[in-house]
Amino acid sequence: MIEVISENLFAYILFFASVVTGICYFIDLKKYKKKRKEALAAALKANKDLSRKEKKKIMEPANFIGQVGSVFIVILVVFLFRSFVYEPFRIPSGSMMPTLLTGDFIAVNKHAYGIRNPLTNNVIIETGMPKRGDVIVFKYPEDKSIDYIKRVVGEPGDVIIYQDKHLYIIKHEELDKKHAQLVNVQFLYTDEEEISLGFSENYDVYKESFAKGESHIIRINQNASMLKEYFYKQPGFERGIWKVPENCYFAMGDNRDNSKDSRFWGFVPFENIVGKTEGIWMSLEFDEKDQSMLSFIPKSVRFNRIGGIN
Repeated sequence: MIEVISENLFAYILFFASVVTGICYFIDLKKYKKKRKEALAAALKANKDLSRKEKKKIMEPANFIGQVGSVFIVILVVFLFRSFVYEPFRIPSGSMMPTLLTGDFIAVNKHAYGIRNPLTNNVIIETGMPKRGDVIVFKYPEDKSIDYIKRVVGEPGDVIIYQDKHLYIIKHEELDKKHAQLVNVQFLYTDEEEISLGFSENYDVYKESFAKGESHIIRINQNASMLKEYFYKQPGFERGIWKVPENCYFAMGDNRDNSKDSRFWGFVPFENIVGKTEGIWMSLEFDEKDQSMLSFIPKSVRFNRIGGIN
């Protein structure tokens, strides 16, 4: 039970806050609000010209129970909206560059892949399944208290091959073909990124597509090691080749050489998936070189990044 709570800590905090404030709200409604109405009626009888401010003051809860109960509706709405509609997340790293940048705040659709119990993440009502190309938020399989964001590359039954920084897929619906297809990529440009002290790295940026009508942007550092020796070794397969198990997904970051993903730790169980990323609702730029106590203050708002994502 403790493990489940730690994995969904904020949901439990909101749930218990809703319960406590709800109890206070109904106690106040049944016991104290009636007395305030009587006090208001008596005040109006004594003075019919009471101002709106004076009326409001009389009706405001003065005791602790009433004040706690006054925030019940707000907390309940936040809990329900976050649990079943959309949940905000902040991008903490560059593993999804160039699609998502550090400082982006994303909106995650909580009902895209099922209506879930917010306290356990178990699916109550199925509404859909992840597809190749979807950007998903999920509980990191090795530590479910941590949320990860990656792109779905492989569906259940797919065979994934990552070789010489090229991605091949034998799709589960085409296993009879017995050969892997190179995922379609189109070179766009080379991006230079400063690392530190005048040093920089070059990244080749590509347009990648898993199916007709779906495309997204990835980047690859041709000078970086693939780190194949650290790839997750699935029993029965060579390192760098994986067959996605039932009810699991293979996920990778768009920043292929700076992403700890399924290549290194394995598959994402469907039960771990939190939701589908649908857009950026705020994007803040921070000074990465600032080491002062004020480094948490953004230097600008990137309005041009607000909107949907691919």
